[in-house]
Amino acid sequence: MEVYFATKKLGGACGTEKARVRAFGPDAARALALRLQQLSAAADLETMRTLPGHCHELKGDRVGQLAVDVTKGLRLVFEPAHDPPPAKPDGGLDWAMVTAVRILEVTDYHGS
Repeated sequence: MEVYFATKKLGGACGTEKARVRAFGPDAARALALRLQQLSAAADLETMRTLPGHCHELKGDRVGQLAVDVTKGLRLVFEPAHDPPPAKPDGGLDWAMVTAVRILEVTDYHGS
């Protein structure tokens, strides 16, 4: 799957091991590298459902975004990089047709 970053700053913070450690700490940096590798290696978003990390669609003011756990509390938030996002006949996101994602942030959006 193709992986893009919403901003150059975010891409820089995630781009190298040194930058990840500086931005997120050593443990989160290792876990984040694994999640980014998994996204890149996946043929489509549906593959992410079979991997650890609880990849899921978000609700409320984050509808249209997805998240996968990085470490306890820290999540990688992204969206399909398709315009419009692939949809099933019922209107839900067609995970099997998502072949590119845009990373929006690495955050603890629950505030814990």
